[in-house]
Amino acid sequence: MPSRDTAVPRSELIADTAIGLLAERGLRGLTHRAVDEAAGLPQGSTSNLARTRAALLQTVVERLTVLEGAALLAQERTPAEDPSGPGPLADLVAAALHRHLTRHRTLLVARYELALEATRRPELRAHYNSTGRSDFAQPLRRLLSAAGSTAPERHTLSLLAWCDGIMFTCTAGSYNAAVPSEEELRTGLREILAGMLAPAATAPGTGTSTATAEAAAGAPRTPSSEG
Repeated sequence: MPSRDTAVPRSELIADTAIGLLAERGLRGLTHRAVDEAAGLPQGSTSNLARTRAALLQTVVERLTVLEGAALLAQERTPAEDPSGPGPLADLVAAALHRHLTRHRTLLVARYELALEATRRPELRAHYNSTGRSDFAQPLRRLLSAAGSTAPERHTLSLLAWCDGIMFTCTAGSYNAAVPSEEELRTGLREILAGMLAPAATAPGTGTSTATAEAAAGAPRTPSSEG
């Protein structure tokens, strides 16, 4: 039996070991016995913390959320005096994405395993969704609002989808061997955020948005519009 670090709380040791096994062996390799053996704990230790498989998976989700949150906040940069516009937010998110892709790939693989399992376990899906929205979506929504978003709910979904797509593609997808640089991530984010946060252009002297004016100009004239 491997020796264990007694300075680490047993609950964290079990959860961290389970995350590592999940990423290394998949869900089939995640058992109470396997966690005990890998963590160097007496048989039955994991069962005492999480008696059922569902409880063990929930423990993993909770610990994963804590670790991912710490990774997101690591080296958090001081926001600019003016947080509006795409620049500051793009810098912050690009740094977080790059940290995940280069230093925390185990966490990403474990989360993808859990996401798929959650499609078959309603109780896990509810917990997965709850932690994801409270710990990731809500902070991002606040940042988007501070940056000037006029539709933070919709923009949060779009930005999360883009970030998830980048992380999946560069971890488990066809670009897994080509992690983009932080500068490349920043450029992509600035392009996306520029579209989200750009104020609606106004047609000169009309008070009407340019898009609306252009649509009206190109529309066929009807008898009523001709007077």
